[in-house]
Amino acid sequence: MMSVLADQKILVTGGAGFLGRQVIAQLHQAGVHPDNISVPRSRACDLRSLRACEQAVVGQNIVIHLAAHVGGIGLNQAKPAELFYDNLMMGTQLIDAAYRAGVEKFVCVGTICAYPKFTPVPFQEEDLWEGYPEETNAPYGIAKKALLVQLQSYRQQYGFNGIYLLPVNLYGPEDNFDTHSSHVIPALIRKVHEAQTAGDSQIEVWGDGQPTREFLYSEDAARGIVMAMQHYNQPEPINLGTGFELSIKDLVTLICELMAFEGEIIWQTDRPNGQPRRGLDIAKAKAQFGFSAKVDLAQGLQQTIAWYRQQTEQL
Repeated sequence: MMSVLADQKILVTGGAGFLGRQVIAQLHQAGVHPDNISVPRSRACDLRSLRACEQAVVGQNIVIHLAAHVGGIGLNQAKPAELFYDNLMMGTQLIDAAYRAGVEKFVCVGTICAYPKFTPVPFQEEDLWEGYPEETNAPYGIAKKALLVQLQSYRQQYGFNGIYLLPVNLYGPEDNFDTHSSHVIPALIRKVHEAQTAGDSQIEVWGDGQPTREFLYSEDAARGIVMAMQHYNQPEPINLGTGFELSIKDLVTLICELMAFEGEIIWQTDRPNGQPRRGLDIAKAKAQFGFSAKVDLAQGLQQTIAWYRQQTEQL
């Protein structure tokens, strides 16, 4: 497989992001020559433009579409229209441009937010259309889910080889720690760190702590994406996760323990919880292309915390 991949031209949208960097590292390990990997940057290549998409896919054998306008509950509440439009336009135009340019394979990375709000746990891929997504992230989730329909339609009509992956909540070093748009793990790490730095004896956390989540370390997610690129060629979506679900309350407790924070947790129960539960059935990824996560949550959190602390010390 390494010799086969050596000459492949691969476009990685979002390749400069925290997941994208890990995907590129995994591509290198799989034998792809660094010169054969293209990473369009948003400043010069706005994928919301059809022309930009057409230019980006020229001469490419494989497209891995990671680029997304994404964030936590706060961003989803503040900018639902932008999240819907940007993600739909980037994806749908890139898929069409890739097909028309003769790209051999399209790997689309979707989102756990596409699942219905009250999906039975563990989420199975067949449940994807059994209801409406959780309201606060529905515009983002539906925009990304539409790309699955497009890929399946292009496969049926044109024979275009597009696959669709559903990673659970991601985290890891180089994640987005911005206070206005970060997801739960980087947001909590930053809150605890800033409380410790300021000498505060408490932190505030959105919701009541009851919802559950599953988290996948970015390096594991990247490995799963590259494995699917190499070995999976079917129209059905595939979950990528760990199979380990825990409550937000337990997550907060774990992060506080790892960061040696003994202050009080103030639950902001007037703030939204988001989807009640998230936990994936991961059997198909294991069966179809041999993927299983290697990094457990405590280990991944320790590495993420260490990276964040190092960055703040350098400022």
